[in-house]
Amino acid sequence: MNIKRSALLLVAVVAILSGLRSQGQSVNSGKADVITENDTSRSITPFFIPATASKKAPNAEGFIQRWLLLEPINKSIRSNLVFTDNYLKTQFETDYFPNQFTVIPKNGEKVNVGQQELLWHALESPNFNVKLFRFAYGLRKQTYAVLFWAVTIVNSPREIKNVRLAVGSNGGSMWWLNGKEALILDGDRRMVMDDCVSTRLALNKGKNIIRGAVINGPGLSDFCVRLLDEKGASINDLTITLQ
Repeated sequence: MNIKRSALLLVAVVAILSGLRSQGQSVNSGKADVITENDTSRSITPFFIPATASKKAPNAEGFIQRWLLLEPINKSIRSNLVFTDNYLKTQFETDYFPNQFTVIPKNGEKVNVGQQELLWHALESPNFNVKLFRFAYGLRKQTYAVLFWAVTIVNSPREIKNVRLAVGSNGGSMWWLNGKEALILDGDRRMVMDDCVSTRLALNKGKNIIRGAVINGPGLSDFCVRLLDEKGASINDLTITLQ
């Protein structure tokens, strides 16, 4: 009887573990950037929705979900191990298109980068993070060995000092606030919220421009951005606009 009971218990444990494993795979296939054989639609839905002209607040945790994204710039990258601080600064400070550090793009505007003609897309992510891999894949663009540009406008009801820009990115990235370099994330990394935070900055009353560049070789690409106050709490009384 003990042998039978042990055998039945072992079967039950295996069944439970198998169920948990399959459940985990199901959850991941719905949420993560996993491409399956049946995924042939090549759409940015449901990872993005078109942005509107209305004002939008950050989400409950302060993450900015509305961005102007440029279709990926193709690069020649075989390994993310090259993503040193100096390498990334060289890549991000290269002039790819006119006024890239000052332009406020509009949805549908075209940019010529070498032989590529790229479009800006005004989009909102339903998630706290912006899935750049899904953006490129859905638009039938190159998904690996690419560089993305992102721009958003943050409107503050007051001047706020001692602000920190908190960023996570899959791949290397560099970020600017109101035209000044805020922080750089180097190395081959996965996206973690608040992975790096800037030194103390100031938000102007009214319009503030956040600009970012994300580069990646093999692997997925995404990022998340929010603003923290001097106590480390997210700043939520902001509005995000396209112009």
